[in-house]
Amino acid sequence: MFVFSDNLSEALEKLKLASTDSATDSVESCLDCLLKALANNNTEASVKIQEMGILPLLPTLLNPQSSCTPKVANIIAEVAKNEFMRSTCVEAGLIPPLIQLLNSSDQEVLLQTGRALGNICYDSHEGRSAVDLAGGAQIVAEHIKSLFQNTEPENEKLLTVFCGMLMNYSNDNDSLQAQLINMGVIPTLVKLLGIHSHNTALTEMCLIAFGNLAELESSKEQFASTNIAEELVRLFQKQTEHEKKEMIFEVLAPLAENDLIKLQLVEAGLVECLLDVVAQTVDGEREEDIAQLKTASDLMVLLLLGDESMQKLFEGGKGSVFQRVLSWIPSHNHQLQLAGALAIANFARNDGNCIHMVDTGIVQKLLELLDRHVEEGNVTVQHAALSALRNLAIPVVNKSKMLSAGVADVVLKFLQSEMPPVQFKLLGTLRMLIDTQGRDFYQWSC
Repeated sequence: MFVFSDNLSEALEKLKLASTDSATDSVESCLDCLLKALANNNTEASVKIQEMGILPLLPTLLNPQSSCTPKVANIIAEVAKNEFMRSTCVEAGLIPPLIQLLNSSDQEVLLQTGRALGNICYDSHEGRSAVDLAGGAQIVAEHIKSLFQNTEPENEKLLTVFCGMLMNYSNDNDSLQAQLINMGVIPTLVKLLGIHSHNTALTEMCLIAFGNLAELESSKEQFASTNIAEELVRLFQKQTEHEKKEMIFEVLAPLAENDLIKLQLVEAGLVECLLDVVAQTVDGEREEDIAQLKTASDLMVLLLLGDESMQKLFEGGKGSVFQRVLSWIPSHNHQLQLAGALAIANFARNDGNCIHMVDTGIVQKLLELLDRHVEEGNVTVQHAALSALRNLAIPVVNKSKMLSAGVADVVLKFLQSEMPPVQFKLLGTLRMLIDTQGRDFYQWSC
């Protein structure tokens, strides 16, 4: 089945002999045969390389002055695509010489070394620990800092590999992610994104790295000190494909948990982008349309959890964004109804906003929404609408107006609900309607 099997065995035997006497020509022809075999069937060739004990021979071939070095590093990168080979690569002592090669000035050596280290680190505790011990991440981070302004295609390819290496090194590992944050990689990657936004592969690698790092609370301060909001919004505006928008959403969601970044995103124009997504997908029936609608409307609600960002969008009750969100409440789409009610609950976090909204008839919209869900029984919408009414009822001046509008009568219809969250919120709303004392606003998110 594998026509290369005999040739590979012969090449591996020759490599064993050649590696001891450093015969460059002989070594190079053997390496070419290995690369061909790996390209033909990576797993089969990797097993053969492992069985014949070739990996422990490779450290001596990783010589910075040798013309064979890029091919040796390439072979390691290909072999390490297999999960079962990664710890074997570490045990063979390949990490220290690979780390030493990161000090090379040869771009091909750096490229193949970055690939090898990145593949060894992928989902491998042993690989990551070895690279950490040898200080590899710091050297790669320094390379990125020195190269990020260079837009030559070969340099962008190298930057993509180095970013991928750091991503594989730190993925799902809080300690290593914190290490990268302390190295200051975030400001560098944000600048890199701005300069290389035309390069799809590099952009995607940056977004994945941001998504990983943004989960850590300690990263938010660094992100907030950059122009990440402007860069992400600018990038989002260029996208037409669902998958690319989703990648950006996955970065925006954790970043938007920070109040300062919320405000930066609002000022950068993210809200207008989200409203456009909602308008484009609200009548869509494809799964990707439904997913985008939910993500965009959820993110909109999240932005309103910040006091400054919320007030900026409220604009005294006359803001276009506030008016658009109001139009979601009578929608026939449950996701938009939910987001609209949660948005009102978040806008209703100070007396001035509450009084304005009650005076302009928002209570009636919420009551009509609740009436539609007495029978339909969407619990999340019920809970959100009751939350909004509870917050609106906090200012003393609003209580009599809301009682006169029939809020108590509508709310009491939900006494039949068997859902504890709805019962709890129902009682809280009724209590607030008759309470002439305290003020206690709540924030709401999906």
